[in-house]
Parts: sequence; structure tokens; C-alpha cells
Amino acid sequence: MPDPNGFLRYPRRVPARRPVPVRISDWREVYPPAGEELIREQAARCMDCGIPFCHSDTAGCPLANRIPDWNDLVRTGNWDAAVESLHATNNFPEFTGRLCPAPCEAACVLGIAGGDPVTIKQVEVEIADAAVARGLTPRPVPPPTGRSVAVVGSGPAGLAAAQQLARAGHAVTVYERDDAIGGLLRYGIPDFKLEKRHIDTRLAQLTAEGVQFRTGVNVGVDITAEQLREQHDAVLLACGALQGRETDTPGRQLRGVHQAMAHLVAANRVVAAAGEGRPALAVLADGTPIDAADKHVVIIGGGDTAADCLGVAHRQGAAGVHQLDLYPQPPRARDEARDPWPTWPWILREYAAHEEGGERVFAVAVQEFVDDGTGAVRAVRIAEVTVEKRDGRRILTVVPGTERELPADLVLLAIGFEGTEEQPLLAQFGLARNARGAIDSRADWQTGSDGVFVAGDMHRGASLIVWAIAEGRAAAAAIHTYLGGVGALPAPVHAASRPLAV
Repeated sequence: MPDPNGFLRYPRRVPARRPVPVRISDWREVYPPAGEELIREQAARCMDCGIPFCHSDTAGCPLANRIPDWNDLVRTGNWDAAVESLHATNNFPEFTGRLCPAPCEAACVLGIAGGDPVTIKQVEVEIADAAVARGLTPRPVPPPTGRSVAVVGSGPAGLAAAQQLARAGHAVTVYERDDAIGGLLRYGIPDFKLEKRHIDTRLAQLTAEGVQFRTGVNVGVDITAEQLREQHDAVLLACGALQGRETDTPGRQLRGVHQAMAHLVAANRVVAAAGEGRPALAVLADGTPIDAADKHVVIIGGGDTAADCLGVAHRQGAAGVHQLDLYPQPPRARDEARDPWPTWPWILREYAAHEEGGERVFAVAVQEFVDDGTGAVRAVRIAEVTVEKRDGRRILTVVPGTERELPADLVLLAIGFEGTEEQPLLAQFGLARNARGAIDSRADWQTGSDGVFVAGDMHRGASLIVWAIAEGRAAAAAIHTYLGGVGALPAPVHAASRPLAV
């Protein structure tokens, strides 16, 4: 029975971040662990609502996490049961607790009329860390079914599906084109948000449960789709949505103007090498250096990727950073007329990286990347803009007389993604990207190619990590049925599931 007065007795509190001067000198996570007293107090704020919107797949968590259950278990100090309850619906809570923007909190009943929601995300990560501290016990390997599945891509969708299928007795092999498992988690997310030891701990569990991993294998190049189908009874494509959105702004071709993900991957590889005692430089695949040290950096975009670039630039020693956002500054609190509870609100989101420095500039658009005369960028020319939506289209109007230049030695485009990358495996499986750059599926998660399934960002477009894991689990359930598996695996979402929108 929950504490009926917990939300009245305790205000919302989260652990204090590590001091800025300390944390920008290293790559460790920004947040220290919360003490047990704090986290039990915060869990006590949960009211165990009769209709808990926090784990509704349309408004809150698509994984259907049993949030009120494990909140109360934490409140009463029953950590073992909390660990079990959390893992019943979420394969990787240590990832989601650190990386998800928490739509569950936006849908918390305490948030109605501007109240402070339960710190669900913080409770989740503390339960996950408690599980690791107690030892992640691998599930016993079940009797083999004699059926084999190839999972292409090792991000959260692919790994979740792999674990679910291995626990059902199928032989699972995960193929990853990079040199390490983890997909975007490994080289796309900075360590100050997710230290890679969390990935390695979970991979050890998956390996013990029978999942096989093959790195450095680019399906469609190193092994053909036909060969993959000959070796496996089913294939799951979970290759993500890494095609960065481009711009036709004049000067895009100048040296020093890059996609944001190129910068993040290069920086994360340096951090990984340092952890292994290997010297490394931040370079692109072709060897071009890409480092913010002593540079004036301009980041274009206002989302998570832009904030990640901002934090990386601080740690690399940038001379100064501007982050540009096309839209006006959002309000600090939910506008109920625009975004009624429990929808995801348009509000000002201030990440840890913003506390560390840099200047945010709202309602501006880049008019030109300015050449220094040698083919390299020296500045960006911006102008204030107004943005209107007409008939579903975005109309930009430049405000006359507002143009100015910002110094720029490094420009990073963090303006979103356009779906999964065009790659040889698509044609080999007889598949094509749709208008959103994603791969369509039927209701049973199969693509137009029999026995070939798709899940995660590759299926729905760039989205939240909770949706990737939910889709991975649901696709695994469909594959299990396709292979004639006994019983049914949990399927938290349907192939056509979408979050609630106004």
C-alpha cells in the first residue's frame, strides 16, 4: 500500500550534479548516485494512481514499466523485488534511466496543473544500479529450439530482441559493423551521460545467456543478405536511423562544417581509447581532425544531440560555443492550452551541458557559412526569424535588419535525422526506405521480405530509447511466433503504435 501523503510531505528532489569545474575536466557521468534515504523519499511521492498514465504507451512509457509497483517496493526498502519488477518489462533500465527524457514523468498525475511529478527516472536508475551491485545473474540457458536468428545492429532495439529470443531458447547472433557492440550507445552517446562500463556489464550477461556477437561485420558488404538467410531461420534488422539531416545553406561545403554525429563518434572513440590506455586523436573516418579544442564552435539545433555536442565541446576545451535554435525560447512550464496533460510538453529543457557554459540563441537561422578565403569556415551569418506552420508546412520569415556574424572555426549540424542510412543490405533484402527514410513493416513486424523483421529507429525513425527497447521486445515476440516457439513473449507495443499527440 503506497504512502497516501508522500507527495504532500516530500518535495521533488534529485541528486546534485557534480561541480562544473570538476566534471568538465573528465568524461565521467554528471550525476552521482543518489543516497538510499533520498530515493526512498522520492519513491514515496508516487500515489499508485488508479489509472497510472505514467506507463501508458500513448502518453507515458511504451515499455509498460510497472512504475507504481517498483516505486512502492523502493519506498519500503524491498530492493530485490524492485529489481525483479523493473526487469520484468525493461531489459536495460540502466540505459533508459540515464538517457530517456522520461515521458513517464510528463504523464505523471502529480504533474496536473503544474505540479512536480515523481522522479521516476532517478528511481529507475537507482534500481538498475542496485541490480548491478547485487550481481546481474544471467538467466539459465533454456533447452535449444533448434532455430536461429540473426540480429543486424547492436543498439537497444537489437540487444533487447536478442536477449528475449535467447531466453526463449533460440540461437541468436548479433552482427555489428563497428568494432564494438552497442550501436549508438557505444559511440554516439558521450560518457558523461552513459559510461560504457554499463554496456559492458550488460553484454556479459547476454553472452552468458548464449547470445553470440560478431563485430566488424557490415551486412550487405562482408556477408550478403542471401548468406545471412542461409545461415539463419529469421533476420531482424535493427540498424538505427543515423542518416543526418542536411542543409543547403551556402557554404555547407567548407572545411569545418560537419554533421554532429561525426563529432560525437570521433570524441567517443578517443575516450574509449584512453580507457584502454591507447593514444588517439579525434578524427573523421578519412583522417580529417575534428576537435573543438581552442575553437569557436557553433552548434545548430536544439535537441539532445546538440546538447551532447555542447558537453563534448566544453570537455575538449572550446574557446567559446554558441547553440542556435530555429524556434523561439519555449516557456519553462507546460502551456495547457497548447500541450494539455498528459502529452509531451514543449518547454525549455536545460541539460547539464547548458549549465557548463556556452550561449543559447533562439529564433535564428543560419544564412551563410562564411569562407575564410582558404575554403574553411570562419563565421556563420545568422538572422532572426519567425516561424509559422501553414497546412502542415513550416514557413520561415527573416526579420529585416537582424543579420550578424558569429565567429566559427567548427560548425556542427544537429538538426535531426532522416531515417536509416541507404546501404547495400536494403537492396539485397529487396527493401526500400519510405518517405520518412524508415523501413515499413506489417502488423507482425515483418518487412516485405518473408522472415525479415524490422524494429527500433530503423522502423519508426529517430525516437526515444524506450521505444527502441519496446519495439525490440515486440519484434522478438513476433519472431518467436514465426519460428513456432512455445508460448508467447511479451509485446509491449504494436507495429503501428505512436505516442499521444495533440
